[in-house]
Amino acid sequence: MRRVRFVALGDSLTEGVGDPAGDGWRGWAALLAAGLTEESAGSAGSMGSAAPTESVGSVEFTNLAVSGAQTRDVLERQLPAGLALRPDLVSVVVGVNDTLRCTFDIHAVAARLDTVYAAFAEQGAVLLTACLPDPGAMLGLPGALARPLARRQRAVNTVVHALSERYGAVHLHAAEGPWLTDRAMRSADRLHPGERGHRQLAVRFHALLAEAGLATGPTPSPEPECPAPTTSASLWWLATAGTGWVARRCTDLLPQLLRLAADEMHHRARGTSARLDLRASAAVSAALAALSATEPQPDAA
Repeated sequence: MRRVRFVALGDSLTEGVGDPAGDGWRGWAALLAAGLTEESAGSAGSMGSAAPTESVGSVEFTNLAVSGAQTRDVLERQLPAGLALRPDLVSVVVGVNDTLRCTFDIHAVAARLDTVYAAFAEQGAVLLTACLPDPGAMLGLPGALARPLARRQRAVNTVVHALSERYGAVHLHAAEGPWLTDRAMRSADRLHPGERGHRQLAVRFHALLAEAGLATGPTPSPEPECPAPTTSASLWWLATAGTGWVARRCTDLLPQLLRLAADEMHHRARGTSARLDLRASAAVSAALAALSATEPQPDAA
């Protein structure tokens, strides 16, 4: 039987952060790989991210995702490597890190994603995409800080929706999910899903692929092999690794986020908050319109 090549691109979510396996991470993509064909069933238990390419029965799975990656990293670094593998199935799940940077530009995000999607579509690969929850809600930030991030993530999600439809991607609506309210679904850092959350993503992607006739193996198990992180584990993460995580982002994002929050409170006090939403919607529309303008036009009859 011909081997199925599955390549995963993206950031820490696809790398598997929150779902430890040995010395590395496993994550939803590895769990999904084990359910793509009958011959790959039951092979995900030992898979981690230490080796970028794994053979899972008749599936050859390569995880190119890197923690902290933005759309620019996917375009410039992961795309060439992914195209060289000529995948049958490729997941591109990225964008949250773009919203956490002072360089956020929805026009650039849209253009990069369009280039990545188009390149794999031209090769004939099946695209997997997902819209994601905003990081402010995941981290439980105060409203004035959370709303600007939520607005940015909605913009990214709108672009992903539109481009997924354009390129016929298998798209998962993951902007709302149990891990937003169910603590058992989330890892100690609160931003990433834990093992149970990763398993839910794998289960939902598998259901979409099976419905399209693209997954013939058994559904990944939704039941975790390890217990959910305890409160003490969460506090330990915040006191150790979490401190570094926040510090690295504060040097880049915090000054702008504070300006965004001040703007948010100013508009809220004047009752003009709707202007911020309208401004963001207009930017998304302009970004998508710019992509449409660059599409090849059919010859006139």
